[in-house]
Amino acid sequence: MTATDQTAEMRAFLKPYTAKSDARGALSLGMTLAVYGAALVAGAWAGAAGLWLAVLPAVVVLAFASVRLYVLQHDCGHHSLFATRRANDIAGYLLSVFSFTPYRVMQHNHNMHHAYLGNLDHRETTEIHTMTLREWQRADGWTRLRYRLYRNPVLMLPLGAFLTYFIAYRWPRNTRDVGAGGVIVHNLMIAGLLVAIWAGLGMAGLAVWFAASMLGGMIGVFLVYLQHNFEETYWDRKPDLDFRRATLEGSSSLDLGWWWDLGTGNIAYHDLHHYNPAIPSYNLRHCQKDLPEHLQSHAPIRWPEALRSFTLKLWDEDAGRLVPFPRERPRRVAATG
Repeated sequence: MTATDQTAEMRAFLKPYTAKSDARGALSLGMTLAVYGAALVAGAWAGAAGLWLAVLPAVVVLAFASVRLYVLQHDCGHHSLFATRRANDIAGYLLSVFSFTPYRVMQHNHNMHHAYLGNLDHRETTEIHTMTLREWQRADGWTRLRYRLYRNPVLMLPLGAFLTYFIAYRWPRNTRDVGAGGVIVHNLMIAGLLVAIWAGLGMAGLAVWFAASMLGGMIGVFLVYLQHNFEETYWDRKPDLDFRRATLEGSSSLDLGWWWDLGTGNIAYHDLHHYNPAIPSYNLRHCQKDLPEHLQSHAPIRWPEALRSFTLKLWDEDAGRLVPFPRERPRRVAATG
């Protein structure tokens, strides 16, 4: 089968899964908001009563509900959650309060990410920066140290979550391009949410909300990393860049279990999403399970490989794969006598 034939077959196979259902979109949104509210109230009540063992599961459920709400907002940005653009935009603005991400900013950034996926000359559009092996070999000691710290998952997950969702998104870099008014209103709505939580649930409610927001942010960074950082991902430079390969081979398909898919809105099947962003999140898992073997670009990544992917740091342009940091050669000590 030629690449053209495979592309045509892939498009034909995916098309039925792009069908939007307002009922399923509303059910997914409504149920996730209900779980979010229930987990927040339960966690705050348990914290105020000193039942600390009950707080932890509430924080975990609230964190995953936050991630799901972000995924639903992401669907809205692609106008794929509901049938009409207006319904998607209204829901997207609403969800931005719970995801801590201004809707139009997210939409603009994500569209740029889709447009330049796999392009080594436009890595500024990716969420996780990746150096090439050649760049590493030419870099000075300070640049290498900063990059080592940046790619260290112990630092990347918590600091990335805090700096992105609590700091950077309060006034994103592209605010002037997208519109400052929306960002200001978004921040005011978040302030209103926090006041409402404090008024209704007290300091325990705010503590549970903050803990869940941090955990949800870390889950988000974990997912964002794995979506394009794995050994056999794909990067290239124009004119050799193949956009089809970038979408399918450069994006991962994670098989981390049914519960994980439920908690993260099926966004783990990222290759299909990049190939056709019109597929709603509630169709992605079903689409992946139905995908014929000859149309699969790579095997699904499971937990062992997912964790091992965090040891991969640099893109080797010659080998065409992501590799760990090279071993530093020990310095020879001059003999004295």
